[in-house]
Amino acid sequence: MADVGVRAARREDVPAVTGTQIRAWKAAYRDVLPEGPLEQMTGPASQEIWNRQWEEAVVSPPSPRHRVLVAVETDDPLTSLAEGHAEPGGQRVVGLASHGPAEDPDLDPATTAELLTLLVDPDHTRRGHGSRLLNATVDHLREDGFTTVVTWVFAEDKAMLDFLSSAGWGPDEAERILEMDRAVRMIRMTTDIG
Repeated sequence: MADVGVRAARREDVPAVTGTQIRAWKAAYRDVLPEGPLEQMTGPASQEIWNRQWEEAVVSPPSPRHRVLVAVETDDPLTSLAEGHAEPGGQRVVGLASHGPAEDPDLDPATTAELLTLLVDPDHTRRGHGSRLLNATVDHLREDGFTTVVTWVFAEDKAMLDFLSSAGWGPDEAERILEMDRAVRMIRMTTDIG
């Protein structure tokens, strides 16, 4: 049995964070985004770009109110050795979340935060990692004085919309259209954490 938890991301987590993002996007967005743009966002050429961006976000975030969190599983030492892992009880990044002050012009960044990313590796879903990441994010945001959180979700991403709705989030009427070989609609979800 693996121990699970959430902690602040570290520099050494960056390759695992990038890999998790790419695998999660490929799985979650294959029916949501056009094939060409999804391949550009998740193909081999994108990995270096994402590694640089995640390293910057982890090592030198734009402000103290920007954070990257990771969900981790720590293998049971006996199971880990039996499966041939070099380090018994080693931590494995299985999800990530990032947040910061909201940047939409109609929102007050002093009191409204934005959940920028919430992803779980497709091989580790349905184990509570998404909920743990969301709860840890909200804890940090409350400590930083935020009272509201928003996030942008693809309108066709039913799994994420259902997950957020079950956690008390709802649409706030804002939307945007991305041109990605076709129009892709996003909706802004919000929740009160005050």
